[in-house]
Amino acid sequence: MGPKGVVGLAGALIVVLLVLSSVYIIPETHRGVKLRFGELVQTDMQAGLHFKVPVIDQIREFDIRVLTMDLPSRQYLTIEKKPLDVDSYIAWKIRDVDQFYRATGGDEFRAQSLLQSRVDNGLRDEFGVRTMVEVVSGQRDELMHTLRDRANETAIKEFGIEILDIRVKAIEFPGEVSENVYRRMATEREKLAQEFRSRGRELAEGIRADADRQRTVVLAEAFASAEETRGEGDGEAARIYADAYGSNEEFYSFYRSLQAYQNTFSSKDDLMVIDANSDFLRFLKDPQGGR
Repeated sequence: MGPKGVVGLAGALIVVLLVLSSVYIIPETHRGVKLRFGELVQTDMQAGLHFKVPVIDQIREFDIRVLTMDLPSRQYLTIEKKPLDVDSYIAWKIRDVDQFYRATGGDEFRAQSLLQSRVDNGLRDEFGVRTMVEVVSGQRDELMHTLRDRANETAIKEFGIEILDIRVKAIEFPGEVSENVYRRMATEREKLAQEFRSRGRELAEGIRADADRQRTVVLAEAFASAEETRGEGDGEAARIYADAYGSNEEFYSFYRSLQAYQNTFSSKDDLMVIDANSDFLRFLKDPQGGR
């Protein structure tokens, strides 16, 4: 290849490089600004194919998707001067590329620092006019909405940033406060447990007393029924004996005497001094009973 061919090839390469360096593409998820010698000459450049002057022009691109930022844990005082450790986060996006670049120089970390400062001050103000119960549960959503609206108004005006949401992830008591709270909770639970135990003992005594009363009543009724049955049995036995005595008086007398002998002379050591002519011994002397 001759000198003219080399020069032609070099020229073609230069033209290609100039064309390539003059054309650029902004993605759909980004917006851009054009700087010329460091001066802002075009803002809010939309996604698509664009041209620039090589070397002279510089393109800065910014992500316009929703971004999140976790805020460092901070301690805020409620209206009762009670400290609370709060963890929160922000969801935000670039709304006005021109204003964003002018306020932050296109530095995302600087933008996050500015947002953090505004939200931190807003949280301190909102916690300072509410009680602990309100910020923990009662008015938590209202607090977040109020803070978001106020911070968003300032962020759009000053930084070109839209704050979509501010959320509290956790609210904790500081270590020493937590210990006191847990101690008080334990005391309250112990007191409640003692009340339940006392109430249980009182109920147990009542149940035990009622059971004893019922036992006494049942035993008394059973004893009365037994005595009644026993009396009926004794009466029936007496009637049977009377019928037997009436039907054969001599045999009845003999039977009763045998029972008396058995009960009286149940042991060899038994001793009785009695008249031999006593009526008690008449069946021993004569099986016919002296008839």
